[in-house]
Amino acid sequence: MAVDLAAHVRDFLSPRLPPAARLCVGYSGGLDSSVLLHILADLRGQLGYALAAVHVHHGLAAEADAWAAHCAAQCDRLGVPLSVRRVAVGRHGHGLEAAARAARYQAYRDQAADFIVLAHHRDDQAETLLFRLLRGAGVHGLAAMAAERADPAGRLLRPLLAIPRADLAAYAREHGVAHVDDASNGDLALTRNWLRHTVLPELESRFPASRVVLARTAEQLAESAGLLDDLAAADLARCGDTDGLRLAALATLAPARARNLLRYWLHRQAGVLPGRAWLAEAMAQLLDAGTDRQPELALGEWRLRRRHGLAVLVAPGPETAPERFWQGEPELDLGGRGRLRFEPALGDGLAAGCLAGQAVRVGWRAGGERLRPDCRRPGRTLKNLLREAGIPADQRGQLPLLFVGDRLAWAAGLGVDCACQAGPGAPGWLISWCPPGR
Repeated sequence: MAVDLAAHVRDFLSPRLPPAARLCVGYSGGLDSSVLLHILADLRGQLGYALAAVHVHHGLAAEADAWAAHCAAQCDRLGVPLSVRRVAVGRHGHGLEAAARAARYQAYRDQAADFIVLAHHRDDQAETLLFRLLRGAGVHGLAAMAAERADPAGRLLRPLLAIPRADLAAYAREHGVAHVDDASNGDLALTRNWLRHTVLPELESRFPASRVVLARTAEQLAESAGLLDDLAAADLARCGDTDGLRLAALATLAPARARNLLRYWLHRQAGVLPGRAWLAEAMAQLLDAGTDRQPELALGEWRLRRRHGLAVLVAPGPETAPERFWQGEPELDLGGRGRLRFEPALGDGLAAGCLAGQAVRVGWRAGGERLRPDCRRPGRTLKNLLREAGIPADQRGQLPLLFVGDRLAWAAGLGVDCACQAGPGAPGWLISWCPPGR
């Protein structure tokens, strides 16, 4: 029997939402996000939150404009403000699927919301686990998607993660929820589609509960990942130093436990998650290299070194790049660092009034910068904000920063400083960064 989806979402959200919370739903126009939007619109009165939606226009399909128009019409009917964000997706690097996902999450981070609500469901969770398993992920990767996690956009919530897609389809039929169908979802050249349409049905023919089991396994692995982090935190208290890890103490741990501590410490310090082979090589060089040697291992733009009995992580130095000044143009070229796009808005983005009489400069990290993207929290260093945002260490020096006078007003991936955010109804500028090649 299908679950009462509205009651399920209500029970998921109620203990998590503060009064007058701002929710933004990622809305593609497909079945899953259309059902979620319909439910969230119905629950506004009960739970007292403000609801908006964001549609990410990838520009990859001939129907992309029609999908955006459909989303605008549905949001207008439901009385939900919609932001359509156009992004350029590179067809290189980690692949088209990964690039499109990265562009979506960047668009989510640019929204003025306390919570970003996404429509991933149990079938998505099963596919994610299988996909990562086949790519050789470890325990933390196999934990797959979390129902709730921190993000610079606010917190990501996935209230439908325990619900099978069949229940969403039944809800759409019962309530007449209009949605679009993306023909590319049937393209078996895309790995996730191949898993969804070929591998999982074959598994279900032999193991009918395979999607349920895979999703449950992801939950169990998430618990295991949490326990590994707890163990690493306890080991860090014993082996850590203000400047690094004490190698003599690290050497007393069993090899697997030592690798777990090193992984945890590197992720805390630099936001990177090295693979098992890299960790094994790092342990060998840190502990076994002769005293006359100074081993150094590259980790993106970071360097792991042995120094005075410690493992120390050396941050990438500030990169030289030409500054740019913005003078109101819709797009600003950053000289090999991509482009910034500026879209006028009301009640959102960088306040136009904040710019009056000020030079608006685009620069790069030099160290020590602070930002306050959440007005309910104190300002913090960019280093800490970017690390919490999960932005890879080797990408942080590439992120453009926008200064109004001497004040840091906006950072790619983090958003607008509280002091410069447009108030309700006030003119503002939505800023988005297009990295090189996109």
